[in-house]
Amino acid sequence: MSNEQSIPVVQVLNEAGRRRTFAVISHPDAGKSTTTEALALHARAITSAGAVHGSGARKGVTSDWMELERERGISVTSAALQFGYRGHVMNLVDTPGHADFSEDTYRVLAAVDCAIMLIDAAKGLEEQTRKLFSVCRHRGVPVITFINKWDRRGRDALTLLEDIETHLGITPVPVVWPVGVAGNLRGLVRAEDTEQMLRFTKVPGGTHAAIEEQLTAQQAAEQEGEDWETALEELELVLSSGPGWDQEAFEAGKISPVFFGSALSNIGVKLLLDAVVDLAPSPAARPLAKGGSREVGEEFSGLVFKIQANMDPAHRDRMAFVRVVSGVFERGMNVTRAASGRSFATKYAQTVFGAERTVVDTAYPGDVVGLINASALRVGDTLYTGKKAEFPPLPAFAPEYFAVARPKDISRSKQFRKGISQLDEEGVVQVLVSDRRGDQAPVMAAVGPMQFDVVLHRMEHEFSSPITLDRLSYKLARVTDPEGAAELAKARLTDSEVLTRRSDNALLALFADKWHLSAFQRAKPDILLRPLIATAD
Repeated sequence: MSNEQSIPVVQVLNEAGRRRTFAVISHPDAGKSTTTEALALHARAITSAGAVHGSGARKGVTSDWMELERERGISVTSAALQFGYRGHVMNLVDTPGHADFSEDTYRVLAAVDCAIMLIDAAKGLEEQTRKLFSVCRHRGVPVITFINKWDRRGRDALTLLEDIETHLGITPVPVVWPVGVAGNLRGLVRAEDTEQMLRFTKVPGGTHAAIEEQLTAQQAAEQEGEDWETALEELELVLSSGPGWDQEAFEAGKISPVFFGSALSNIGVKLLLDAVVDLAPSPAARPLAKGGSREVGEEFSGLVFKIQANMDPAHRDRMAFVRVVSGVFERGMNVTRAASGRSFATKYAQTVFGAERTVVDTAYPGDVVGLINASALRVGDTLYTGKKAEFPPLPAFAPEYFAVARPKDISRSKQFRKGISQLDEEGVVQVLVSDRRGDQAPVMAAVGPMQFDVVLHRMEHEFSSPITLDRLSYKLARVTDPEGAAELAKARLTDSEVLTRRSDNALLALFADKWHLSAFQRAKPDILLRPLIATAD
């Protein structure tokens, strides 16, 4: 196939304008997987929503596919869901819901134009929520806030908004306000239309959209009394003391539109989905590593933000998820990998909805395409046609857990090396090596301990090489240089070590705790010890 773009630029820009590419981020158990399903349900992409902790027809969510995910009832990997809504193409890039998978979540946030931040009404702002918000801010991703589980007992709405402003440094602007306190949800009122209240009757089991009823302000006052009046007073108080809605301020990350509801009961989810269409930005130009930017209407370019092996166990394949940044992707086209300058044909391309796949022939900016068996690709790669494009590399999160991996059966060393290399390329863990430890004892570095469970599971079931993981006492990592590595080696400290990250050859100095790190820094103040993104301390 010719690489010359066969689709007019005007059509590319029109299609890009119809795209909304977003992620749902949250602390564990805030309802992310349930919200993902509820959004797809309201878009009629699925006929029945599934809850992680449900039963019967609701057991197991559509976006979760790995066996380990189904066993644990969590989202471990990220999947891309595409569905139509209100004449738009919605690309929902599902993110891992467990606290241990921030690194994969970070890479996902490099592929989206907006994020929905879930906050549990009872627990408020939690550690992982704050960390993920800081990642959004670092990447310049605008955030829509959804305060979930309002049908259960929880905190005061005004207090929750105050916490958002105080701890996140962003101004919450309510678009939807609850009628009734948490645990006694009577309905919702929209800031732009306080002359009516939306009342919801949830469907048993929550498998279908809640039945919506509109009440006039007079009916609401008669039937809900003090709850209605309190809701209006609180809404007026917040709106009068804030900056009001400003689209530019939202896209600049200065304000966040706020919604209330219950994803499990499918209450308020349609309003949230409408907000993604109405407020979230469509794909825009992306900065290049060496200056300038790749405009949406230029020739094809894309960013590899995730690699996943064995999504289809029957075929033992490898899929690279590519966010289309500019131009048109057409299956079969020859694209160039910026890192190597080599081109390859994209014969096998698919879109993915959970475990279900569909062959994709054409994709536009904002879409996510899965390239099958593109073995040369790595996370962070730029693909392009025509004029060269190379986007900045994706940074890694600071690991906090470390363990030495060893094969249980030394005769399966080949499978061991292949498996560790594959998991490193996918970004499941960071693999650290040194001459002293050797290839048969690499150090696995993770943001959280459950990543080790995934490594153990996949090494045994996919690579037929069961392993042992011996935990190390290190808790902190800092980027250093050869001079720093030499000084640490001279110090002969028992609570530190310098290893090389195999993916990019970065030197990481590991320390047992912040006190040992501080002691070395005081002794050698001129040595490079740079924190990584999302360092715990």
